[in-house]
Amino acid sequence: MNTVIFDLDGTLLDTIGDLAEAVNFALENNGLSRLPLETIKSYVGNGAGVLIEKSSGSKQGEPLFEKCRKDFSAYYMSHLHVFTKPYEGVLDTLKELKNRGFNTAILSNKPDNAVKELSDFFFKGLIDTALGERGGVPKKPDPAAVLEIIEKLGVNKDEVIYVGDSEVDIQTGKNAGVKTLSCLWGFKTKEFLIENGSEILLERPNDLLKYI
Repeated sequence: MNTVIFDLDGTLLDTIGDLAEAVNFALENNGLSRLPLETIKSYVGNGAGVLIEKSSGSKQGEPLFEKCRKDFSAYYMSHLHVFTKPYEGVLDTLKELKNRGFNTAILSNKPDNAVKELSDFFFKGLIDTALGERGGVPKKPDPAAVLEIIEKLGVNKDEVIYVGDSEVDIQTGKNAGVKTLSCLWGFKTKEFLIENGSEILLERPNDLLKYI
């Protein structure tokens, strides 16, 4: 193994505080009621579009959805790291991976500009490439972006570990044909991850170093 690809939200960064504030700003701005943080957490993982659909009860293309998404995006991009922070042990683990000569990457269903800004703000010098949702590229669990990263880094699939915290990540890794690990410090429970096919569970970030 020489490469680790990480999910972002719930894996490297605890982003739920800022995501929840942005969602609730959009809801209130459009005459809707605020949602509990735990409810919003259960909606995260499939990109901003799905998050807004579930939170607002409206569908893409509908006026309410479009207004909520616009308000959410504007608020979130100007409040990316108010409450957001790396999970305990993440920075030390990334530093050790780089010390060992590993390639590191981030792949998220969060908008690409937000992914790049957060990666640069929290992990400058520790991540080789960071990709988010982009036009023309299918979102996870489609394996296209994983394969794009593998090609960009010039490695083979059997040299890659994919680490995430959700069922979307489990499906993504399996669809790409790479070794897939699930972390227990993120947005989903151990029981949920096992039910959704997780085979290797990490209790804390440095467990990844032990696995490698």
